[in-house]
Amino acid sequence: MKGFKDFVMRGNLIELAVAFVIGAAFATVVEAFTTMFMDVLGKLGGTPDFSNWAPGGVHVGVFITALISFLIIAFVVYFFVVKPYTAAYERFFPKEPEAETVDPNTELLKEIRDELRAGRGV
Repeated sequence: MKGFKDFVMRGNLIELAVAFVIGAAFATVVEAFTTMFMDVLGKLGGTPDFSNWAPGGVHVGVFITALISFLIIAFVVYFFVVKPYTAAYERFFPKEPEAETVDPNTELLKEIRDELRAGRGV
């Protein structure tokens, strides 16, 4: 029972629950934005819903509507969630420069070169 209590009280589980609730709320906002954008697209192009479009008897309209909705959602999520998060993360947690790794063979060759220059070789 202690292991379960530790699992439930761990911060990651709480953060995950909060993220799920916020994500669901954000999905509603993005869905409303997509509907609004499709309406504007419909005003410009004739119809915001391609669901009934079936050239040659093949119903591709549902796919086109879903594809446009996906692209709008991906755009909103990338530019309003991913980009700001990445910028904030890099600002508050800057990368430390990686230590330069030197090949051991190169280091050995440098030592041999230095010994030869000093005249101690042969």
